[in-house]
Amino acid sequence: MFAPSQIDVRRFFCGTYRKWRDALPLTPMEALAATWIEAHPEYHAELADEEAAVGAVYQVEDGRSNPFLHIGMHLSLTEQHQIDQPRGVRQALDLLAAKLSSQHEAHHVAMECLGEMLWESQRSGLPPDGHAYLDRLRQRATR
Repeated sequence: MFAPSQIDVRRFFCGTYRKWRDALPLTPMEALAATWIEAHPEYHAELADEEAAVGAVYQVEDGRSNPFLHIGMHLSLTEQHQIDQPRGVRQALDLLAAKLSSQHEAHHVAMECLGEMLWESQRSGLPPDGHAYLDRLRQRATR
């Protein structure tokens, strides 16, 4: 199983940004990541400085968004959509994208639902509840 470290993930995103910016060939995973990197120009300066990015600390109290977490969540949601896991997530994301007229904005709403599920799992010590996540997502898509 592939289990990259935080440093590996940050180097991957910074390297992908560099290759995308310089119009170099991308692997399929890099191409997918580049789609979300391109959609977030507010992160380009941080992605451009790999050594600073590797050592950066992102805390909610500082009011700084973590670009690696954010882009990583976009990738996770893209994969969930592609493989429909948990089952029904594709339909919920599609409904939400239609409602918001934006796949990107649908992802941002889904990130909130995903973040809530992960926070509850960490707080309770129980595995993430995919059903609760999907229920939240469906509620957001249909209200």
